[in-house]
Amino acid sequence: MTEAALHVPVLIKEVVAGLAVVPGETLVDGTFGAGGYTQALLGAGAGRVIGFDRDPEASANGPALVPDAISSGRLTLIHERFSQMDRALAARDLLPVDGVALDIGVSSMQLDQADRGFSFSNDGPLDMRMSQSGQSAAEFLNEADEAEIARVIRDYGEEPRARSVARAIVAARPLTRTAELAAIVRKALGHHAGMKSDPATRTFQAIRIHLNAELDELEQGLRAAERSLRAGGRLAVVTFHSLEDRIVKRFLRSRSGATPAGSRHRPLAAAGPRPSFEQVAKPLSPSDAELARNPRARSARLRTAVRTDAPAWDQEKAA
Repeated sequence: MTEAALHVPVLIKEVVAGLAVVPGETLVDGTFGAGGYTQALLGAGAGRVIGFDRDPEASANGPALVPDAISSGRLTLIHERFSQMDRALAARDLLPVDGVALDIGVSSMQLDQADRGFSFSNDGPLDMRMSQSGQSAAEFLNEADEAEIARVIRDYGEEPRARSVARAIVAARPLTRTAELAAIVRKALGHHAGMKSDPATRTFQAIRIHLNAELDELEQGLRAAERSLRAGGRLAVVTFHSLEDRIVKRFLRSRSGATPAGSRHRPLAAAGPRPSFEQVAKPLSPSDAELARNPRARSARLRTAVRTDAPAWDQEKAA
């Protein structure tokens, strides 16, 4: 597989279709990465794309990836978390926007760089920091107690044997390399040839999510998108595992007013804010053809929604 193929975003055609791009619109690519979504949105006729990324490498490399868009003013890159999009857009007098695309989790570009420490397939330093600042994976694993490590692996990796993995990690400290950690996890979980997936997957996922506060970032990012979109604006979110998808599903369900009805044992809750989103399609998964091209897409799911004219819920509550 070529480097270019690895960096093609998942469900890119479906994301562009879900955003229903109209020529001249202003769109947000909240997870710029290697610029794949941005290039597709500009190619579909977007008048301007505002790209966000907390990774300083993504911001630094962006101009070389889409130089024409930068020079023409059709692309603005902002080195910031997407959870801060509404504040950053307001500061630049760019609100409201017509669409927001979010591709959650680690990018192929980050996975493929061994020195970033995200991958258990390529040996590198135990880092895993998207913003390249704050606590590293090595610091967390070498300093946290066994109970905390087990909690992170259980809660964010959904690893049923989290305690066994944490015990093995503590016994092997200090750790400095991704290959060390992968070998410890595999041994603790009884890795053998022919297993469907590498048993280190869940532990690496959990540590990465914890260090980068990814689930909190997603929850805040969805609210920021709600505050940023105009009435009729579209939201498209691609997730890669159940924890992320659950957050997006619950957010859109509540914001669209599709909350469960009451029962005879529990009275109906008082009417809340007006729905701020309308879900317009069922979740989409990659086609067989896309999975053949990019096996990393196997767990991806796309959810889309359209912004209504109701105030953002936190703004309405503050009023």
